[in-house]
Amino acid sequence: MSLTLPGSQPRRRARAALGLAGAVAVGATLWIGATPATDKPDGRQTFRFDTFGDEHLWTDTLRLHEVIAKSVDPTTALSVGLKVDSDALPPGLLKSADLKSPATTVALLKLEAVVGVKGTVVSENGKDTLTRVGITCALCHSTVDDSVAPGIGKRLDGWPNRSLNPGAIIALSPALDADKKKVYQSWGAGKYDPRFNQDGKSFPVLIPPAYGLAAVAHATYTADGDISYWNNYVAVTQMGGQGAFKEPRLGIDVKPQGPDLVAPKLPALKAYQHSLPKPAPPAGSFDAAAAERGHAVFVGAARCASCHAGAASPTGTSKVPLAVPLPVRRSKPVAVGV
Repeated sequence: MSLTLPGSQPRRRARAALGLAGAVAVGATLWIGATPATDKPDGRQTFRFDTFGDEHLWTDTLRLHEVIAKSVDPTTALSVGLKVDSDALPPGLLKSADLKSPATTVALLKLEAVVGVKGTVVSENGKDTLTRVGITCALCHSTVDDSVAPGIGKRLDGWPNRSLNPGAIIALSPALDADKKKVYQSWGAGKYDPRFNQDGKSFPVLIPPAYGLAAVAHATYTADGDISYWNNYVAVTQMGGQGAFKEPRLGIDVKPQGPDLVAPKLPALKAYQHSLPKPAPPAGSFDAAAAERGHAVFVGAARCASCHAGAASPTGTSKVPLAVPLPVRRSKPVAVGV
C-alpha cells in the first residue's frame, strides 16, 4: 500500500473518503486524544499527552492499534525502546502482570503509562479493546530513569530516547509495503529522519534533546526557524496532527481538516521546553582534563564558538545563539510513507 503524505491532494481526499477524522462532537469537532480547544493549554500536559489529533494517521492509516493489540506485548515494546512511567502504575501491577501478553500492553495504555503513546481503550463484552492510538512529543523526547527496571521508571522529560527505534515501530504497520519497511528498519535505535516523508531521501539523524533550549534561537539540525516553527513542523508533518504548516522552500502546504489543534498550543509547549534545564553530566562520564583541552580548541584555533556559542554560553563570544543550517532538500512531498 502506498501512503500519500500530509498536505497532498490525494491524502486529503483519502481522509474525507475514509472518514479519518475519528472525532467526537462536543459543540465543535474535536479529535480523540487532543486537548479541547476551549481549555487553556498547559505545556507539560501538551508535551506528555497531546496527540494533536494524530490518531487519524497512526490508527486509520497505519493501523498500529491492530498490531499492538495482537502482537506487541510489554517485553516487545521495551525491546524497541518504548518506556513505561512507573508513577502511572498501581502498586504491585508489574509483579502479577503477564509481560508476554499484548493484553498487558493494552492495560498499560489504558493507564496512560506508556510514555509518548496514547491509546483509546473501551470495554467490549467485558474485555478491554484498543480502538485508537496516537503519539505525543514525549515518545521521542522523554525517557525514564530505569528506577524500577530497564525501561520502567520515573519520567525524564526532554531527554532524547536514544534506545527508541522509531523506524522499527513504523515498520510494524500492515499498511506499508516491503520497500518502505526496509527503509524504516534501516534507521536503527535513537535515529529518525524528519524529512524522509517529504523528499523520499533517507538520512536519519540522532533524536535531539528537548532540554536546554531556552537560549537557542533556532531549532537544532536545520535552523529553519525557532523552536515553535520546528514543533509545528513535527506535529503536523511527522506526527500527523491536525494543524497547518506551510514551507515554500520544501513545497509543503498542509491545511487542517477542521480546527487547528496544534497552533494554539505552541506557545505553552515552547515555554515548557524552555523550562527544562540540561542535566549535569554524571560524575565520571567524561574526561575532565580532555574537556579542558577541547574547550581551548573550541574557543581558540578551531573557532567553533564563532557559530556554536551564545550570550548564555561560558564563552560569551556571540550575542545571539546560532545554529548551522543543513542544506535544504527542496523536493516536493511524495508518497513514501509516514
